[in-house]
Order: sequence, then structure tokens, then C-alpha cells
Amino acid sequence: MARRVATVFSCTACGAQSPQWIGRCPECGAWGTLVEERSAEAPPRGGAASASSAATASSAAVRLSEVAAAAVPRIPTGIADMDRVLGGGLVPGSVVLVGGEPGIGKSTLLLQVAARLSERLGSVLYVSAEESAQQVKMRADRLNASSPGLFLLPETSLETILEAAKARDFGAIVVDSIQTIASSESPAATGSVTQVRACASRLLALAKTTGVPVFLIGHVTKDGTLAGPKTLEHLVDAVLSFEGERFHAHRVVRALKNRFGPVHELGIFEMTGAGLVEVANPSALYLGSGAGARPGSVVLGGVEGTRPLLLEVQALTVEAKYGSPRRTAIGFDGTRLALLLAVLERHGDVKLSSYDVFLNVAGGAESAEPAADLAVAAAVAGSFRSRALPPGTVVFGEVGLLGEVRAVSDAALRLKEAVSLGFRSALVPAGNAGEAAAFPDLSVVPLRSVEELLAKT
Repeated sequence: MARRVATVFSCTACGAQSPQWIGRCPECGAWGTLVEERSAEAPPRGGAASASSAATASSAAVRLSEVAAAAVPRIPTGIADMDRVLGGGLVPGSVVLVGGEPGIGKSTLLLQVAARLSERLGSVLYVSAEESAQQVKMRADRLNASSPGLFLLPETSLETILEAAKARDFGAIVVDSIQTIASSESPAATGSVTQVRACASRLLALAKTTGVPVFLIGHVTKDGTLAGPKTLEHLVDAVLSFEGERFHAHRVVRALKNRFGPVHELGIFEMTGAGLVEVANPSALYLGSGAGARPGSVVLGGVEGTRPLLLEVQALTVEAKYGSPRRTAIGFDGTRLALLLAVLERHGDVKLSSYDVFLNVAGGAESAEPAADLAVAAAVAGSFRSRALPPGTVVFGEVGLLGEVRAVSDAALRLKEAVSLGFRSALVPAGNAGEAAAFPDLSVVPLRSVEELLAKT
């Protein structure tokens, strides 16, 4: 029986639907996000729905203890940092969503991944829904990615893409991008919530039934979140965020979700004329030549996922001239900065209530881990008192509201990275002093409180 077509209002933020327009989404609370769409209603009861119910009812439950466990093989992408972020490589039948700002290099990265995979798997399908075949060819020649096993399909029709995917035994599929393809079975406009969800669902079904991994490139909104409904992120197996500053050459890939591996892993690349190149020593990339040598500059011993990363934290304090003092943080949480300033004033007698405080993680890097607290506090206090830490010093530790310095995880990993780059001393939480004993060439200063930090610097 033919399906009836109805008008619904879908939220562009979360995908919730309403039969009429309302100003605020009842699900996610966003204002002005409901847009009108034409949606096909389900057939009446007793038709296809009843057949589906009967098929579901015939499925029998099995004991979990009787399910045979099988090791899931990983497919190396040929790019070590991508394998790191994916948790060791691609899982057959998985769907990976890669999001990032326009022009950041998503298509460049996935074209390089597709070329490397085609050398390993024999054939890979690259679907270009935004660029012509000639445009993709020009980029491939520049990247040296014109592999014989890489097949190109410039197409926006989902049905044509599915037919092409089934016509040949491809080892992987890349779709660039999910917002620009559309299904003829859905009356909604291209890029709408209904279309994005419908196309992603059918590509997911293709991946699960054939075992072919699928990459989806996604757009981001003005606030930096992935465009489309949140259900899109729930459908896929992994969500990777491709980030980078417009005026910096390095790019960062972060795992925000991964059903087959850890999250918050980090891959670091450098954008060159020949494409994206893995950075062998990211700590050296972020550290300036005079990092930690001047008041207000402190080297943080950080960890992103399983990767140790030394970052330069810079602070500047100046007497406020107008109104309320400003607190500005780049690459660090502003609320966390305000908390640390209060701790410094209360427990360290560092009077900052009449000073503007500016904080920056140099090189366009970011740090969200609590282990950055001690480095931030040392940088702010050093700028305020015009004192620099001894040359070659690395700092890490969490600071509590009572001024205590708390132990952090992966201390040995942080110190090993510092030693490899020639650092000679470290300010660490007293709770991590035992792990520091494995580095006899490193002068370690254990700290129990912010007062001790200020007394020894």
C-alpha cells in the first residue's frame, strides 16, 4: 500500500519531531531549531508493519554464555596516527564519522586514507558528492594518492551509490559528505534531518551486512559541533573530530566516540604542500625555543589518550584599568582558570582581584585534563611575581579547592617524555614521587600544596 506523506517539524540539533511548529525543542531545549519537512508515514497496521513484527517475533533469544566469542581483526589504514585514534585500525563493518570545519582538510585526510587502504585491500570506493571527478583527480595527483585500486564515484544519489558499492567487492567506502547525498525514497530536502538520518541508516546497514567499513565525512555547525541530528552520532561506531587553527600548519584528530577502542586519543598531522604528514615529535612542535625560560611561561607535562605531550602554558597578569578585571583563556577552560585564581588568592596570598589575567596554551594546542592545573597556577604566579622556574623544568598536577596538589595518572609517561627532550627537573605531586624514582637523572620536587609551589619557585 502506498505510504501517506505528512508534514512534520524536525529539530536540527537533536532530530526530535513535532506535528506543529514550536519555538523551543521539547527534547534538547534549543530555540528556533525546528524546521518543516515532508515525512512519509508508516503504512497502516496489518500491512508491512505486521510482517516486520512477525519476523521479529520469530527470532529466538540465546544464552549469552553460549555465544561464541571471536577476535575482531583490525585493518591498518597505513597511517599510524589514524590507527592510534581508531584504537588499532579499522574494524570490518564499522562506520566512522569524521567531522571538521570547512577547509580544515577532511577530504585531504580521507583521500590519503583511501589511497593507503586501496594498496592493502585491493579496491576502495571514494564517493565525492561535493566535488567533480576532475577536482578530486587534481587533489589526488598533488597528494600522490592516485592508486590503481582507488575508484571514484562523483554522485549524490544514495541509490546509485549503493548499487555501485554492491557491483564490486570493495574493501572500504568513503562518502564525502553525508550532508550532500539524498535518497529518492525520502521526500525531505537534501541535508535535512530526515535525509541525513535516512542515508546514514542505509549506509550503516550496508556496512553491517557486507562487513565493509564506511567513512562518512560530516559538516560542523557554527559552534563547532557536528551538523545534523544527534542520532547520526548514535548510529555510527566512531566519531572523529578533525581540528586545527587557521593560521597554524598542524592538525589534530580526536576520537570523541569509539565502540571498538578508547576515546580522547590524539593524532597529530602537519599540513604541507604534499598533504597531511604525521608529526614524529609533537612535543617539539608545540614547544617554543624559549619555553619555560621567562616569567609566566611553564612547560606542562600532559597526556592525550596514550600519547605524552609537552605544552607551553603562558600567562600574563596586568593591572586592570577599566571596570571588572578580565579573565581570558585560550586552549584552557575559563571556569577552571577562575577556580585556580581563587585558590591562588586564598591559599597563596597572590592578590589577583584587581588584575587582568590572560592565559594561552601556545601553538594553538588545548588541554582539558586536571593535570594542567599546577602548570597554570605556576604560570600565573610567575607572571604576577616576575619569577621564572629553573630552566628545563616540567610541571604537572591537579590542584584542589583547599590548595592541595593531587596525584595524577600516567606520571611515568609524562616524565619519560620530558627526559627524552632534555628536561632536567620536574615539579610533581607528592603522590607521584614514587613513580619519579625511575628517572634518577631527573631532579624531582614533590609538592603537597600550592603554598609549597610558591615557596619553592
